[in-house]
Amino acid sequence: MRIDILTLFPKMLEGFINESIIKRAREKGLVEINLINIRDFTLLKNGQVDDTPYGGGSGMVLMCEPVVRAIESVKTPESKVYLMSPQGKVLTDSLAESLYQSTKHLIFVCGHYEGFDERIRNFVDGEISIGDYVLTGGEIPAMAITDCITRFIPGVIEEESFQNESFKNNLLDYPVYTKPREFRGLKVPEVLLNGDHKKIEEYRKQEQLRITKEKRPDLLK
Repeated sequence: MRIDILTLFPKMLEGFINESIIKRAREKGLVEINLINIRDFTLLKNGQVDDTPYGGGSGMVLMCEPVVRAIESVKTPESKVYLMSPQGKVLTDSLAESLYQSTKHLIFVCGHYEGFDERIRNFVDGEISIGDYVLTGGEIPAMAITDCITRFIPGVIEEESFQNESFKNNLLDYPVYTKPREFRGLKVPEVLLNGDHKKIEEYRKQEQLRITKEKRPDLLK
């Protein structure tokens, strides 16, 4: 899997790709993540990538040319290109999986300032949002989506952990505990200590249902 992230601020993403599970996945060759600076593709000598909007209004708008040239620098016939946008499809576990299954090369375009020149939308395959709120740029959504997709790649995380996560079978994850057995009067459920794996499995399924009913009953509809 290859992911190219087009951004005006690549340093915002450097820590993300060089830490923890994402770093290990890159080192194992399971995923390739490249940070592409949109400023490198402007034709203006001062490095300008934005300008005032036609018709007036506040803020600055990202220009077509540097963004489209940045896309075209990495795009292949197999690539899928997505804008990070509050107008896009909201990220879910199933959407992340479908993105992973759809291609081996994803390109994410991070906006900034007031927004994109509308014509840029003619050069992408879709738009993705991480929720009904507005951020200062697309870098945080790009990190969230990249992290979510990377976890679907075989070998990135343990298969057992992957299968028992929240949103599998429309259920939230069951509660987990570790040492000590008791902390300030709060005890680990006895069923987890007796070694009866059948009862442990039954308990965990019951807890998944209980927690989902309490916190996300919409998932059970």
